[in-house]
Amino acid sequence: MSTEMATTDPEGLDGVRLTWNAWPRTKVEASKCIIPFAASISPIRPHPHIPTNPYAPLRCKTCSSILNPFCRVDFSALIWICPFCFQRNHFPHHFSGISETNVPAELYPQYTTIEYSFPVNDLNRTVPLPVTVPVYLFVLDTCVIEEELGFAKSALQQALELLPENALVGFVSFGTQVQVHELGYSDMNKVYVFRGSKEMSKEQVLEQLGLGLGGGGGGRRGGGGVPGQGFQKGVQGPGFPNPNSNAGVSRFFLPASEGAYIIHSLLEELGTDQWPVQPGHRSLRCTGVALSVAAGLLGACMAGTGARIVALVGGPCNEGPGSIVSKDLSDPVRSHKDLDKDAAPYFRKAVQFYEELSNQMVSQGHVLDLFASALDQVGVAEMKVVIEKTGGLVVLSESFGHSVFKDSFRRVFEKGEESLGLAHNGMLEINCSKDIKIQGIIGPCTSLEKKGPAVASTVIGQGNTTAWKLCGLDKNTCLTVFFDISSSDKSDASGNVNPQLFIQTVTSYLSIDGESKMRVTTITRRWLETSVLSEELVQGFDQETAAVVMARLTSYKMEMEESFDATRWLDRTLIRLCSKFGDYRKDDPSSFALNPSFSLFPQFMFNLRRSQFVQVFNNSPDETAYFRMMLNRESITNAAVMIQPSLIAYSFNSLPAPALLDVASISADRILLLDSYFSVVIFHGMTIAQWRNMGYQNQPEHQAFAQLLQAPHDDAEIIIRDRFPVPRLVVCDQHGSQARFLLAKLNPSATYNNEGSPGMDVIFTDDVNLQVFFEHLQKLAVQSS
Repeated sequence: MSTEMATTDPEGLDGVRLTWNAWPRTKVEASKCIIPFAASISPIRPHPHIPTNPYAPLRCKTCSSILNPFCRVDFSALIWICPFCFQRNHFPHHFSGISETNVPAELYPQYTTIEYSFPVNDLNRTVPLPVTVPVYLFVLDTCVIEEELGFAKSALQQALELLPENALVGFVSFGTQVQVHELGYSDMNKVYVFRGSKEMSKEQVLEQLGLGLGGGGGGRRGGGGVPGQGFQKGVQGPGFPNPNSNAGVSRFFLPASEGAYIIHSLLEELGTDQWPVQPGHRSLRCTGVALSVAAGLLGACMAGTGARIVALVGGPCNEGPGSIVSKDLSDPVRSHKDLDKDAAPYFRKAVQFYEELSNQMVSQGHVLDLFASALDQVGVAEMKVVIEKTGGLVVLSESFGHSVFKDSFRRVFEKGEESLGLAHNGMLEINCSKDIKIQGIIGPCTSLEKKGPAVASTVIGQGNTTAWKLCGLDKNTCLTVFFDISSSDKSDASGNVNPQLFIQTVTSYLSIDGESKMRVTTITRRWLETSVLSEELVQGFDQETAAVVMARLTSYKMEMEESFDATRWLDRTLIRLCSKFGDYRKDDPSSFALNPSFSLFPQFMFNLRRSQFVQVFNNSPDETAYFRMMLNRESITNAAVMIQPSLIAYSFNSLPAPALLDVASISADRILLLDSYFSVVIFHGMTIAQWRNMGYQNQPEHQAFAQLLQAPHDDAEIIIRDRFPVPRLVVCDQHGSQARFLLAKLNPSATYNNEGSPGMDVIFTDDVNLQVFFEHLQKLAVQSS
């Protein structure tokens, strides 16, 4: 009885979706379109039809763009003309065999996306990479209760078993102090302890660990070992650094085949933090120092490699740099109200500390993955800058024993079909046609400040550049690029007026197995030659992408601009859009109609106004930061579900079918399945719940009822299996306490003061419903200005 899910792939081979698929030529015309010109790109999204070339790509000698199907080729003269700058480039000697009937893969019209794969030291790198194996430095919080620590330790032990044998592992634990475990010391457990209350520079950390700058960053003051030191377990073999050149690697990192056993034994002995806690005080936790020490250790041993700090944090930092709250339990952790009133004394200082840490980690090429599991906030809002800039993963849950944490943590280390497709050391370059400028990117990346003619004067997100660093990325990573159309009305002096515009993204990265790859995607769209409102412009509007881009831009503005009124800004944008593209008679709301290309957009905006991205009431700053990070890095399809959840209804007399996201969809003899991305809710109508409680599904004559009960669970399982982080599964009944998970997302067409049909559920809210919202929108859109 499982539902037939639609298998269409809107992102196609290229993994690119644009808000508008036809662009006006001038800045003035572009501004009249109201919705920004933006592209959502998925840099390394897998697709079965992307070919791989085992050689380096051909670059244009002027603008560095890469040979693609839109280049004009003169086969007799062996010349190709770049569509971006019209430069004539000669093919190298090894292309001499090409002809109109024998073209390389990158010139095939269907291969607008192509991948190049070559040996590690080929990617025009100035420095050869020392380590090509995955590196994980686990950082574990011990300031938690015994039960929580037990859950965290078992998750870590499971992860160690899933790691490839050649992966390097290190281990740091922290509570009131930070303990760096020297895994390579075989005689006994050797630990370096750092005071949690003291901010330490990277140099001080290295000095304490015996990784001073002498001897290429390894050994104590240039020497390989420490007097009286036990036997060092060597880390040798293909892909490993020479332990003599960097003794720090062999001291603090071991291959998983050896290190897993040592960390297992360390975990068995590891107890909760024993530092005395005064009555009425929080236990002291120095998360900031722990992450700083971990970053310093990786910087000394693994600079330039795709190393990940995997941090398991179980509460708020209140000791040393990065603190978010005082030690006194009577002081609550900062709320949105505190941030608005500037009444969060620790916030700015902590954000500044993590900004400095993010710059250090980005320059080293390392990633921070945060697994925050606590009932209280842990400081995700402050750490957001490091996670986003390094492209790390983030999972927020209530406990280390919760399925959201356990299943998500396991997914990070799984291989094969279930794997996240983690990659590292990425770099993204974007080339555009002459009249297109790049404002910036919202998403998990860092600007490399690479100036060029395509850089716009206004900045959105990570801007002022045409190249970005992606320390960590995975197969689902998605970035939003904002474009500005320069207002030059004059045609090119050379007379090269191309009716097509071109955008090329080039992503070079290292896959998890150490392969060096480059993904090149080149897309083309039409320039609109006319200034009148054309059918082509309207037909080229992508409502879903536009809604997600507006959500990302709103979230960004809410964080960056003080006293920004998001609801008002969204309303005004929507009214202007409907005035521009609606079909109506002036001052006659009943005559208003929207083209089908725009008809779903107002509904997306209605749900966005009510979503957790805009309405931060009832969410902590940590939750808001988490939701926004996920919104900024997920595909358009997933992000659209975050904004406007999907609802499927199951009943006896019909197949599972999509239902309106409205309180009217609730019925006593129906089961509803709500997917709001972060949670999946199975909601049983009252009659269904009563039958289930009576056990009818266990009686042979009620097989159909048993199947009806099982169907939403099967579909929920499919959703959960393919998603990261794993969503929370809520199974509830009508009028039950957990029914709020569904009711909060539904359109309140029936409330306590305007009841719908008899027997229908009502929602106790003063929120405006969709019908009233539309009526107001129509009235305002048709007004004479």
